[in-house]
Amino acid sequence: QVQLVESGGGLVQAGGSLRLSCAASGRAFSVYAMGWFRQVPGLEREFVAAISWRGESTRYADSVKGRFTISRDNAKNTVSLQMNSLQPEDTAVSFCAGERAPRRPLPPRIASAYDYWGQGTQVTVSS
Repeated sequence: QVQLVESGGGLVQAGGSLRLSCAASGRAFSVYAMGWFRQVPGLEREFVAAISWRGESTRYADSVKGRFTISRDNAKNTVSLQMNSLQPEDTAVSFCAGERAPRRPLPPRIASAYDYWGQGTQVTVSS
């Protein structure tokens, strides 16, 4: 099995930056596409960004385009999310997710496409 652990969350002021990291353990070599999702209490889990297993394709939610950048380092079995120009609306619990097999041509935007999930890390942006 594969385990994912997020880190890097915290409290920042509007306009600030945070970098989230997700480390994979276990059969990490079996993780293909990886993604970041976020969730606010009372709302559905929201897609943020995704990256293919070689990093050649990335996808972003419209709300974060131009502000967030997803990247991965397969040698270290990690995926990162650089978040700049943070806004209070970005406040949420952020989760990383991994795909067990490349069943789709592009890194998925839907949560049900992912097989592995981290425990989440809190991101809070104050105004």
